[in-house]
Amino acid sequence: MSMRIRTSALTALAVAALAAGTVLTAPVAGAAPKAAAPKFLSASQLPPHPTSSWTAGPVTEGFPEELGFCVSTEGVLDYDYRHRQFRTDLDTGAVQLTVVTGTAAQAKALAKHYDDLIRTCADRIEESSPDVEAEGRYYGKLPVEEGARVRGLHTETSWGATDIALLSVGRDGRAVTVVKWGQMGDFEDAPVAAFKKTTSTAVDKLY
Repeated sequence: MSMRIRTSALTALAVAALAAGTVLTAPVAGAAPKAAAPKFLSASQLPPHPTSSWTAGPVTEGFPEELGFCVSTEGVLDYDYRHRQFRTDLDTGAVQLTVVTGTAAQAKALAKHYDDLIRTCADRIEESSPDVEAEGRYYGKLPVEEGARVRGLHTETSWGATDIALLSVGRDGRAVTVVKWGQMGDFEDAPVAAFKKTTSTAVDKLY
């Protein structure tokens, strides 16, 4: 989904994210312990844009709102969230989230939870807004570290605005990363092979 998605569609997706259920309810006691910070993608490791180069923003503490349409922190432990945004001069953008959990088991559960949210995002979007049609696609699992899964999400509003996003979730030990690429367009506009390479690099770079 494009980083510059139309306002109505943006609202619909945000509502859908808030409505998502969760299986990782946080315990009363505090957050996961701090750990070494994972490394992030560089601009050159994003899927190449045909007419514009990528620019990487700084690594920032917290959860990125760009992932809030399909993925959120609702109901999960207060982990160590960090993210980095990427942009081009045109209507294409990306974001990477890294999450450090307390144990490998927690990371495995969190990665599954995020992948489940992405897998069901299209249905939740359509349930939350009659003005948006959404379709999700699964592009497979990647054999990098503890594995990564890649999915696509296409949305179209009743007035004809279309957006395509690629999202992936991967894990290395106690660390989980989520990568999102998006722009205006349809599934045929999505650089799936290049995004799979980006995802493998992102997971491999964590530690």
